[in-house]
Amino acid sequence: MRFFNTAGPVNPEVHYCLPPLARLDLDDILRLIEQWKYFVLHAPRQTGKTSCLFALVDRLNATGQYRALYANVESAQSAREDVREAMRSILSEIGEMARDSLGDTFVLDRVRTSIEDAGAHGALRSLLGEWAASSPKPIVLMLDEVDALIGDTLIALLRQLRAGYTRRPDRFPQSIILCGVRDVRDYRIHSASEKTIITGGSAFNIKAESLRLGDFTREEMEQLYAQHTAATGQVFEPDAIDLCWELTEGQPWLVNALAYEVCWQMKEQRDRSRPITASALEIAKENLVLRRDTHLDQLADKLREERVRRVIEPLLTGEDGGDRLSPDDVQYVRDLGLISTRGQVRIANGIYQEVIPRELTYDRQVMIAQEPSWYIFPDGRLDMAKLMTAFQGFFQEHSEHWSQWFDYKEAGPQLLLQAFLQRIVNGGGEIHREYGLGRKRTDLLVVWPPRQHVHASTSPAEAQRFVLELKRIHHSLERTISEGLQQTSDYMDRCAGSEGHLILFSKDRNESWANKLFCRSEEFHGRTITVWGM
Repeated sequence: MRFFNTAGPVNPEVHYCLPPLARLDLDDILRLIEQWKYFVLHAPRQTGKTSCLFALVDRLNATGQYRALYANVESAQSAREDVREAMRSILSEIGEMARDSLGDTFVLDRVRTSIEDAGAHGALRSLLGEWAASSPKPIVLMLDEVDALIGDTLIALLRQLRAGYTRRPDRFPQSIILCGVRDVRDYRIHSASEKTIITGGSAFNIKAESLRLGDFTREEMEQLYAQHTAATGQVFEPDAIDLCWELTEGQPWLVNALAYEVCWQMKEQRDRSRPITASALEIAKENLVLRRDTHLDQLADKLREERVRRVIEPLLTGEDGGDRLSPDDVQYVRDLGLISTRGQVRIANGIYQEVIPRELTYDRQVMIAQEPSWYIFPDGRLDMAKLMTAFQGFFQEHSEHWSQWFDYKEAGPQLLLQAFLQRIVNGGGEIHREYGLGRKRTDLLVVWPPRQHVHASTSPAEAQRFVLELKRIHHSLERTISEGLQQTSDYMDRCAGSEGHLILFSKDRNESWANKLFCRSEEFHGRTITVWGM
């Protein structure tokens, strides 16, 4: 029986999958190869790049026109900037792949002598040239995980490929495809030998084009899920499909991981007579987030990069980014798959929207000495007023030194509140987040209990739905309150909120806590909204 793939290239015999080459503009790629071009294929991690390269190798070799070869150079990463050892690793990988897939031992037989004769900074160029000259057909070489290399090792690789470029196709590969997460233009390479920063564009200025492998379309996502239905009879209900798209927006790993979680990991859903519902998918999503699976855990590493922080932080605070938001940074973070630039700049999908603030506050959250039971009424309802009162005291005591622990200091107050809420709500409720560039606010919806935990005999209306509107005080306090009340009321309308809270954070560090901390009720359009000052 086939299943949804969450690790490594797809195998159609065991995985539900879409035809890999259907996700590429194959005519464009074949044109570039026919024109002897060197180009880049890049996409975020776990989007299907390697599967597409494998399929392309098979397609090219089946034509009989080329000798196409795939090689993953990531093993050379461990050599760091030891160029000699890195080149030995890269050439050995190319040689072994040529032996195994083409039955050709030419490269593997000459790795050691090439390094001795041409040196670490010439062996790749020399040996690829000799191999191309001996080959009865033009060579198309695909190098995967190129941007895993660093420093002088990466520079040496790019410059040797550039040096051999003018000798193609008789004395060098006719076409070379570099594959990785980033476009070569985004490489910022520190050269220890030259004591300077070298950009990928300058080291590899022979690139003809950069092709980006996109996410699934909604239609493709539905086609993938339909394969499971056809194989097992288990259907995804329409509202479940809608939720899948909202949570993933077609990110391939998320699409597969969410479906694998709900169809195989959740035991009750292994009964194929039970349809996949939106409620089941909510549980699956929470399981993925709490487990911090590898794909999601990798986000933490990227979030620490300064170029990423400059883009993500204004999204978390709702500010417009000002002069810090450069087009190059936005493009880079988009290439990493963290944001979408369709329309307004925003976090790429619903799951990332939840994961990013959780990841940024995880170490703080686990250190918060608060017990959920302190804020629960005897009948099981959540006492949000008591919880917010406690947070005011917590914020006064900890905000200054805890905010300094956050890499995202401008978003510190908002992140601190979300960490506090997550500590209390975890295991008993849900927090839904909405934020974006230029919104001047962060919207939180706390559902207690969440709909998947509501007993069948309990009306869904009995679930508490708290709307929290987070804003920094701009201009005057009263003007910020006036704007915030309208925004809180609008958000309550959109998500059927039963209780509204407007939380205001002062930016004035010199203002006394006696003035910052307050709580008052405001009537707005027939609703009572509680305003909290911090």
